[in-house]
Amino acid sequence: MTQADQPKPILDRQLELTDIPNIDLYMDQVIQLFERTFEETTRAKGETILTKTMINNYAKKKLFFPVTNKKYTKDHLILISLIYQLKGTFSINDIKTILTDLNTGVTSQSIDLEAFYQTYLDTTADNQTRFEAQQQLPDESDHLEQLQLILSLAHMSNLYRRAAERLIDQLED
Repeated sequence: MTQADQPKPILDRQLELTDIPNIDLYMDQVIQLFERTFEETTRAKGETILTKTMINNYAKKKLFFPVTNKKYTKDHLILISLIYQLKGTFSINDIKTILTDLNTGVTSQSIDLEAFYQTYLDTTADNQTRFEAQQQLPDESDHLEQLQLILSLAHMSNLYRRAAERLIDQLED
């Protein structure tokens, strides 16, 4: 099977609000939900998406507000989804800084986390559309052109990450 015959990989998938049940979930159910949601976006089949250890470490580092009776609410799932999206780019300490205001707002009920998250989802959909419109993948036989694109994408990723890090530093001030 040639590369052209293979199904196009999914570059992005988000946990939609409609994917989250209206009942609190136990940890195993949270992990299953994340596996179903993000399995198509992994680089290799069987790649780890979320584990009990990861969730426990996020809780220990206070990346989300405490769980009650070992059940995760919709707000917990939203925050874990944001952690999942951030963890490939930022350190745990940076993620904690990013999410501190959200956690505080959720516990004080001054932030509508679902509305905030829906705005995030709308932004990611716009980003995906713009990204797909800009991508012209080189012919698979032109390895130097592929290398140039890889280097260009890595450079753009670094620029965006550094810009985000500067914003995180401003949050800490």
